[in-house]
Amino acid sequence: MSKKLMLIKDNCPQNHPCPAVKVCPVGALSQTGFGAPVINHDKCIRCGKCSNFCPKKALVLNISGE
Repeated sequence: MSKKLMLIKDNCPQNHPCPAVKVCPVGALSQTGFGAPVINHDKCIRCGKCSNFCPKKALVLNISGE
């Protein structure tokens, strides 16, 4: 089983500073302006803090059985 953080851009309003960026303990999320957050998969530890915090469920931790 492996996890991967995904962004569902259609769920993100892209009209404010993304609150989930500050929640990430390893700085794997970044945002330019009010755009959708960008995930740095090399930094992401797949802890799920941002996906649990995102009120619009734009960040989702997918689990796949590899």
